[in-house]
Amino acid sequence: MEGTPVQRPHTSAALACSAALLLATLTACGGTAEADTQSPSTPKGVTAQASSSTSVHVMWDPASDNKAIAGYEVYRAKTKVRSVPATKHMIDVDGLTASTDYTFTVRSKDTAGNLSAPSTVVPVTTQATPPDDNEPPTAPAKLAGTAEGGRGATLTWQAAKDDVGVTSYDVYQEDSRIHSVPGTATTAKVTGLRPGTVYTFTVRARDASDKSSPDSNAVDLTTARAAGAPASTAPTGLRTEVGKEGAEFTLDLSWDQPGTGGVIPAYQLYLNGRLTTTIVWGGTPPKGRATYRLNLSDPAGTRYSVKLRAKLPDGKWGDFSAQPTVVLTD
Repeated sequence: MEGTPVQRPHTSAALACSAALLLATLTACGGTAEADTQSPSTPKGVTAQASSSTSVHVMWDPASDNKAIAGYEVYRAKTKVRSVPATKHMIDVDGLTASTDYTFTVRSKDTAGNLSAPSTVVPVTTQATPPDDNEPPTAPAKLAGTAEGGRGATLTWQAAKDDVGVTSYDVYQEDSRIHSVPGTATTAKVTGLRPGTVYTFTVRARDASDKSSPDSNAVDLTTARAAGAPASTAPTGLRTEVGKEGAEFTLDLSWDQPGTGGVIPAYQLYLNGRLTTTIVWGGTPPKGRATYRLNLSDPAGTRYSVKLRAKLPDGKWGDFSAQPTVVLTD
């Protein structure tokens, strides 16, 4: 009869079979991702150091996961007090009470939201309320260091002084704190570095009132390159000097140019990790040690981390130099 739908009883069955076949094909080809139900590993090496009467510094070793670590959760007893990204393996927990016992654990979290088991419980007692402490510590002196293979370094320094007492030393790399040790220590081991990379380290002392000293002298260390890796193309011996011309500050830079087998036509200069200018020589590029002056209109007290890299004869940009920190001061 015209206009009446024709019944095809096998149509739905055929469609169901086609859908099942398509699903099987997609699954076999990776079209349907399997759910990530595997928990990441439990953080190890957890330590808790009383930095002052009201704060504790918690550190741990990186965890691993079958996919990727998204971050870490820090617990005081059973209460989560901080969450940090995967790139950080330390945190300060503030707002604590003097002369009080606490326990801390750390859990890792993957990108699917799976949590690891809690780490080993670490006890710590905050320091007593300090007497009046109006002066920050002096800067640690004679910082020196040695690269240990491609992944680590050992730093040593002379103890700082404080009117009450130094409670900890903080190790900085590129103006970011990466490690802390007790105030009785004058050495620190830094791990997790990259092979064939130039690092600049400084150390600051901290007292019980959480006042920090000025930076120690900076030390540049280069980790060993991986076997078979090409030679470094990083500028070395980068030195900085702050001056002033009228209302503006000047930043004079000098460095030893890398051996590249050819002429270096330009450098890229970075401040605080961002490209600031490209240095192009007006005439014949210099040989040996190069110099450059940068004018800055920022106010006194502004901090900069400084690094640069060379344009190689083949047109590619080379490895970065060490990255010292400078402060604009009159």
